[in-house]
Amino acid sequence: MQLDHDRCVTAVRSKDPRFDGWFVTAVTSTGIYCRPSCPAITPKVANLSFYPSAAAAQRAGFRACRRCLPDSTPGSPRWRPRADLVARAVRLVADGVVDREGVRGLADRLGYSTRQLERLVTAELGAGPLALARARRAQTARTLLESTDLSVSDVAHAAGFGSLRAFNDTVRAVYATTPTALRRAAAGRPASAGPAPERPAGSAAQVEVRLPFRAPLHPGSLADQLRTRAVPGLEVWRDDGWERALDLPHGPALVRVEVPSPGARHVRVRLRLTDVRDLAAATGRLRRLLDLDADPHAVDEHLARDPALRHRVAAAPGVRPLGTVDPDETALRVVLGQQVSTARANGMAAELVRTLGAELPVPLREPGGPTHRFPRPAEVAAASPEDLPGMPQARRRTLLALAAALADGSIDLGPGASWEEARATLAAVPGVGPWTVETVALRALGDPDAFPAGDLDVLRRAAAAGLGDTPTALTDRARAWRPWRGYALQLLRATNPLPSDRTLNPLERP
Repeated sequence: MQLDHDRCVTAVRSKDPRFDGWFVTAVTSTGIYCRPSCPAITPKVANLSFYPSAAAAQRAGFRACRRCLPDSTPGSPRWRPRADLVARAVRLVADGVVDREGVRGLADRLGYSTRQLERLVTAELGAGPLALARARRAQTARTLLESTDLSVSDVAHAAGFGSLRAFNDTVRAVYATTPTALRRAAAGRPASAGPAPERPAGSAAQVEVRLPFRAPLHPGSLADQLRTRAVPGLEVWRDDGWERALDLPHGPALVRVEVPSPGARHVRVRLRLTDVRDLAAATGRLRRLLDLDADPHAVDEHLARDPALRHRVAAAPGVRPLGTVDPDETALRVVLGQQVSTARANGMAAELVRTLGAELPVPLREPGGPTHRFPRPAEVAAASPEDLPGMPQARRRTLLALAAALADGSIDLGPGASWEEARATLAAVPGVGPWTVETVALRALGDPDAFPAGDLDVLRRAAAAGLGDTPTALTDRARAWRPWRGYALQLLRATNPLPSDRTLNPLERP
């Protein structure tokens, strides 16, 4: 990927945090790399070079600035509206696929040879999948060192390093210090601090992290989406925070997300993990859920070109559609939401969770908190009709057919899924029509241009705003909103509230 040197220099001089994550700045005279908004004195232009990713700067031999921590910036927003091979590969690396399956496993998931994948990813990011995964492991290790009392060897294991030596070498290369010194510097401990205490066997690891994002972020819209969609038993809204159970690669977890106050630049998250190796996967999924790698300035500027949306953007800047922590779960919940109110859909999902979802282990349970994880597709597909009460027979058949297709892999909604193929395979399921396909594409696949024009709730709001009262009329008007039509729909919801119990979604037939 070629970066415009002059434009990058201008961004660095402005120290504007909006550019954090778009690229990193390497200083040849010091051997360090920084985020564009680093508060340090701007180096001479002759000493600056620019890289599209932290992994590329590390590959070139630069170490991370310990003042601005460029490895902890929001991810690049250029992957948000894209579904090409490189974007899919980046999302899979962030989900930990390389750590669990290696580069060969990543290539197999994407249907490319390892060599071809390496070449394409390196051409755009300046580093291959292995280097991207190494940078991700280094960031996870720093987070664990700074926010937990795990021993250094446990941190190495949890971050995905194959050996303590590889862990030490990576930390020294990336941060120019040792893991122990990095921990002491973050905690303000004296040099004589003793070893970290051992965590009791069978207990859950507690980690608190701050997830950065590009401001603005509209907290009211975020809170409303989390609160109104909360499924009893799986999710809880209390004390201005959202809690839920996560089903992660190495075991279940409990997460609490606190809605940020206006002007904040981080979302505070508390995690209780069965296995700390799942930290990076958990934070990656939460970033996708909350859409924290978006560029709200670009989205808002584009939507504000429509006179009918301009005042809405000004009233609610930074509105983002809610994503997902589990795309298969979201798809099943969308089917449950056909032709019923949001409250009723939540009730049916809660019944499904109580009937088929596994209870959380005792170390993860809290009074008044989530009690179960959502059932996996295979568990839903194997259910009997008695396990799925309270829904029409046609919808029950659709739910079971979709669960079976998700369980056997014939429908892929994961981070590396092709949006085009996912839409086609979803549409082939009896009872799944355009509304379900586009709603799943928006929430589960993360396609920012997905457009469920037949959503009755959206149509009511659009009609009130003079944007059309039929799917055809709204679709015609929304052409100017592309590629951010999904954001426009959420903007309508955020600025024209209607009682949620009156929201009905279409019933779709084969």
